[in-house]
Amino acid sequence: MVWIKTIDQKEAKGELQKIYEQLVKKRGKVANVLKIQSLLPKTMHDHMQLYTHIMFNKSSIPREDKELIAVVVSKINNCPYCINHHAEALNYYWKDKEKIDEFLQNLDYSTFSEKKQAVLTYAEKLTKHPNNMKESDINNLKENGLNDKEILEIALIISYFNFVNRMALGLNVEFTEEEMKGYKY
Repeated sequence: MVWIKTIDQKEAKGELQKIYEQLVKKRGKVANVLKIQSLLPKTMHDHMQLYTHIMFNKSSIPREDKELIAVVVSKINNCPYCINHHAEALNYYWKDKEKIDEFLQNLDYSTFSEKKQAVLTYAEKLTKHPNNMKESDINNLKENGLNDKEILEIALIISYFNFVNRMALGLNVEFTEEEMKGYKY
């Protein structure tokens, strides 16, 4: 159970009700990590705009890779809510729950391309040791074929999930099996 008051969809009125309706239309349902922000509807709306832009915008970073980054960051932060949500989304692309479960056991990047390994290593370092980042970390991404715009996108994804992990953990956002299903990917 969350540690602060939230307003459920059935109780929502005015601006919050409209935002909930938009979320259901766009994503299929309202995630608990957004409901936690129901006392600040404008913040919830802006959060969803940021999430939608980072995760669903047309870019050269495939959506599958964005979900993989989300899973890695969430696993490093030990955020069960986000691990489960984004492992479910990653499974939409991988269609192999066992492979995802195995990956989550040890975060072994060796089965991925060198480019993807570089991205995940960058995600891990930026999550664990942001104060130790060096230009050489960026140069490694460039040497593996990423351009500045792609590096910025990756940094935004990593930073976004560090933010959301802390929201979920800091306010005790929980999930059920039912809450994990029914989203539009």
